[in-house]
Amino acid sequence: MIAIYGGTFNPIHLGHLRVALEIKETFEFDEIRFIPCYQPALKNKPLVTASMRLKMLELAIAGQQGFVCDSRELDRAGTSYMVDTLASLRDEFQTESLALLIGNDAFISLEKWYQWQKLFDYSHVIVMTRPDSCKIPLVPFLKPRFINNPALLKQTLAGKLYFQKVTQLAISSTKIRHLLATAHSSRFLIPDNVINYIQQNQLYRNLNANQ
Repeated sequence: MIAIYGGTFNPIHLGHLRVALEIKETFEFDEIRFIPCYQPALKNKPLVTASMRLKMLELAIAGQQGFVCDSRELDRAGTSYMVDTLASLRDEFQTESLALLIGNDAFISLEKWYQWQKLFDYSHVIVMTRPDSCKIPLVPFLKPRFINNPALLKQTLAGKLYFQKVTQLAISSTKIRHLLATAHSSRFLIPDNVINYIQQNQLYRNLNANQ
């Protein structure tokens, strides 16, 4: 099984890495593929370049078995639509079960995603929730896809919806960008080698936190 973890990763932080590790161990995924987006469909384009975000991601996951950096959305350029990414992954991994990892907040707005229903044609969806989170009502399209038994994810290639509680650290890329823009330390929030890269390239200085 292969998990897909998309995002701007602007910058990647320990919260991203911790939940990815928990998911990998819980479901025994062969890979977690981190896929940085080029242009978010529902957000402004990050001012930090795609190549720099990719480099920070590569530094952050270096040496972690089963963590893979996948640049296909950056290579494609333009607006990054997850349905296109999953379609390309399905062409590449025709006999593998795929699972898209999304956070609780992203799931709440899933119906705003481009061709969101087609996501399930190519992949399962695992929603990463907080231990104290409440159940979210499911729209009719999702109800028959919901499962309680994670073993079912391995029995089919795509189409299922599963909720998994994870340790969600109170860290956000927005908060980190604010710290860096105001000359405060981001230590213990992002990996040290990523901090070094940010400092060497003078990233996030004097930027608005939303950039």
